Amino acid sequence: MTQATAIDPAADTVHVPLGARAYDVRIGTGLIDRAGAEIADLLPRPRVVVVTDATVAEAQLPALETGLAAAGIDSEALVLPAGEATKGWAELTRTVEWLLDRKVERRDVVVALGGGVIGDLVGFAAAILRRGVRFVQVPTTLLAQVDSSVGGKTGINTRHGKNLVGAFHQPARVLADIAALETLPARDFRAGYGEVMKYGLLGDAAFFEWLERQGPALAEGDTALRAQAVRRSVEMKAEIVVRDETEQGDRALLNLGHTFCHALEAATGYSDRLLHGEGVGIGCALAFALSARLGLCPQEDPSRVAAHLSAMGMRATLADIPGDLPDADALLDLMGQDKKVVDGRLRFVLARGIGDAFVTADVPREAVHALLTEALAARG
Repeated sequence: MTQATAIDPAADTVHVPLGARAYDVRIGTGLIDRAGAEIADLLPRPRVVVVTDATVAEAQLPALETGLAAAGIDSEALVLPAGEATKGWAELTRTVEWLLDRKVERRDVVVALGGGVIGDLVGFAAAILRRGVRFVQVPTTLLAQVDSSVGGKTGINTRHGKNLVGAFHQPARVLADIAALETLPARDFRAGYGEVMKYGLLGDAAFFEWLERQGPALAEGDTALRAQAVRRSVEMKAEIVVRDETEQGDRALLNLGHTFCHALEAATGYSDRLLHGEGVGIGCALAFALSARLGLCPQEDPSRVAAHLSAMGMRATLADIPGDLPDADALLDLMGQDKKVVDGRLRFVLARGIGDAFVTADVPREAVHALLTEALAARG
């Protein structure tokens, strides 16, 4: 193999210490351009296969292929359709068969280049291919960089709901190239910001205060601020994953806002009416409103969350979702399909205050029903 260029020390590294499954998350600009140097040490032979989607392929695949070739690494790419519909049985089968056609071996590396859909799908394909091959995440959206690329959750959607089929399969490395965020439409960036905000709300009040001050500049394109936000988010996720890799306890905190979000996504048909990160933002606002309603957190906290969503130009309430929504009973039924149901009881992530979230199944159904009924009525 051609001698690879030295890895850029300017990039930040967050280590995820999971014993034999430990890996590094690299955060910086230009990581896609020097991808070969960044992953050469993982490769038993100078060859990788890449799976991406059509939108990302146009924006990022040539740079990735050039970066791999610069280190003497051959590559071949499968380009899937863009969109949430790709994250299903049909494209999973297509991906696995394509990888087998390329004679991918267990020690080889599959590269997932894209957002959360590609990362989840390709990670799951890698998990089941030959009972587990290695893969590298190259997340190209803010949401994927701060959330879905780290922690090893992989999977697909079915007609029963989102992410109900999958596996825990940790990546061998993550390359979070901040420069890739420059190609994102503003709506997609702000949707990803919903996951960034979530970290402050669930466990770091100082980080949330920092986001209140710096969020608008971050959204406008400040690269240094974006890198700081990604790093802190990844640090927090890594800390939680190390404590609870397979979501038996603390890792469920990462689902703040998601019980509401997943029901809303199902209600809108997993369409562009509501992006996942937008649902997370609205879900966080609803979780704090429910917490205040139950007397768990100060009354001003839900207002503060809603104010920050508005300041960031994000969707903050059910009124911000276009089109019809089902009634409160139907939304509660959709929540009942969520992975967080245990013994038939919904688990919610609620809060005692900003930065102090906890998981509970002790939430009266009537309180959730009343909250949803009021939120739906406010749609007019």
